[in-house]
Amino acid sequence: MSMFTTRPEILGTFGVVASTHWIASAVGMRMLEIGGNAFDAAVATGMALQVLEPHLNGPGGDLPAVIYSARKDKVEVICAQGPAPAGATIEHYTREGMDIIPGDGLLATVIPGAFDGWMTMLRDYGRLSLREVMEPAIHYAEHGHPVLPRVAATIAGMTDFFREEWPTSYETWLPGGHAPAANDIVRNPVLAETWKKIVAEGEAKSGREEQIEAARDAFYKGFVAERMSDWLKTAAVKNASGRRHKGVLTADDLANYRATIEAPVTYDYHGWTVAKTGPWGQGPVLLQSLAILKDIDLAGMATGGADFVHHVVEAMKLAYADREVYYGDPNFASVPLDHLLSEAYNHERRKLIGATASRDLRPGRVPGFDAQHDATMALLEAMSPTGQGVYEPTMAHLSEKRGDTVHIDVIDREGNMVSVTPSGGWLQSSPTIPGLGFCLNSRAQMFWLKDGLPTSLAPGKRPRTTLTPSLALHEGRPAMAFGTPGGDQQDQWQLAFFLRHVHHGLNLQEAIDLPLFHTTHFPSSFYPRSRQPGHIMVEETIGAATLTELEARGHEITVAEPWTVGRLTATKRDANGLLRAAATPRLMQAYAIGR
Repeated sequence: MSMFTTRPEILGTFGVVASTHWIASAVGMRMLEIGGNAFDAAVATGMALQVLEPHLNGPGGDLPAVIYSARKDKVEVICAQGPAPAGATIEHYTREGMDIIPGDGLLATVIPGAFDGWMTMLRDYGRLSLREVMEPAIHYAEHGHPVLPRVAATIAGMTDFFREEWPTSYETWLPGGHAPAANDIVRNPVLAETWKKIVAEGEAKSGREEQIEAARDAFYKGFVAERMSDWLKTAAVKNASGRRHKGVLTADDLANYRATIEAPVTYDYHGWTVAKTGPWGQGPVLLQSLAILKDIDLAGMATGGADFVHHVVEAMKLAYADREVYYGDPNFASVPLDHLLSEAYNHERRKLIGATASRDLRPGRVPGFDAQHDATMALLEAMSPTGQGVYEPTMAHLSEKRGDTVHIDVIDREGNMVSVTPSGGWLQSSPTIPGLGFCLNSRAQMFWLKDGLPTSLAPGKRPRTTLTPSLALHEGRPAMAFGTPGGDQQDQWQLAFFLRHVHHGLNLQEAIDLPLFHTTHFPSSFYPRSRQPGHIMVEETIGAATLTELEARGHEITVAEPWTVGRLTATKRDANGLLRAAATPRLMQAYAIGR
């Protein structure tokens, strides 16, 4: 008999959509109903989420997608992570008085990649028109939607700052001088007009692909780019440094940007092949964690027992330590991924998992990378303070003012699959651009202002992000798309979900509903880059016996309230064509739909 779950695992054969907002999931399902495929559905869902969760993503943000095209019979990655602008040099930021890049303001901005990512997906993989996929987002921006309590709380918390420092944001989010209450109908008419004009410029061309290309040009070379760059020439805004700074993004940066399509990084694990982004994102840490855990008998451990949590956490500490030293944009740095994912290397890493919790950050030593290892560790010693870590900026235990992310999974009846994690362009991290109705991202905070590291700031380099969608094949057959928001915790929550599904035979909803946990042992990717050695957060529902045993093993435990950790969604296609979907009940907004 299956266990009780908060929601049913959705089953069907026509299509499934799971996202972090119920309206967005319904929008994606509509695209399938009118003849679109998984890619059309993902684009429409993503555009809608920019309106519905503006504190978590926006048009000025970024996205990575791991996709499977049935037509091409190929798993690919769409990288719409914009790189640093041409003027983003360590020298310039140092002259501005920075030793670390703050998480807000204009110096934290890289080139916005999200719109080009969506247009690339639509043009190359979808089949619906530009208007069809953008109409739902335009509708909700123009006519309004019930604002999430967390959006209302974010705006309320920023009211004084917006009034005093970011007047364009005040006009956008507090029309008439009033912050919205939870569930008020909220509109963004300026954004609606921006999108209407983009659609109109697209439809001035004939041909579907030509219209989509004209739309992306309107954003990167046309009126959007012009308004953005004109504003940036004079805008100087206050950030966490307490001082006002101008940004470095220019019209040339925008005009020269293109999203890319890349091969995924993969790892084989107990009959599954997991596909992730390259090391310009943190995705390979999930693969490395699997490599470390590969020969440990997780199936023989209780899914919520201390043995399971301990071994998974200790493996993640090792994989994330390697992330700190070795990951970065492979266009700029040599990243020894083959070595980091090799059997021999992880056999040695596995030996480091002891009976008690480690308090040390223990990256491995890779031949030829000793100087990089030592320089990184010296930097972290100096710049990564111990204390409360900022790892997942919208969970209940942290400030509402920080930004985070959304996630979408879609599978259609043809077997096309999308796992995509859009983020950036948060309303609380950068001021609203006048005349456009959206703001820029703050992804540059993930760079270091020290030369010679894979994550050193440099023009044209992609920041090493935390955005990490997942797609998994089972015995060579594309089978599952899954992911979550959550900053540094994204691969941690996904790992627990995946292991419980693979080793314990739990269905998608059962695996999502089980108590979650994560470690804040390693340096955060977010300003101020702090860490909490030996610390893990665990949902109370895991049980007193497990919590007591974990403390006995030396883990520093923070007990989270029930149903407060994680925002996972997942979709799956069985060999017989049966489709499955599930979404977390946590935060009471994610939803899976299918038939």
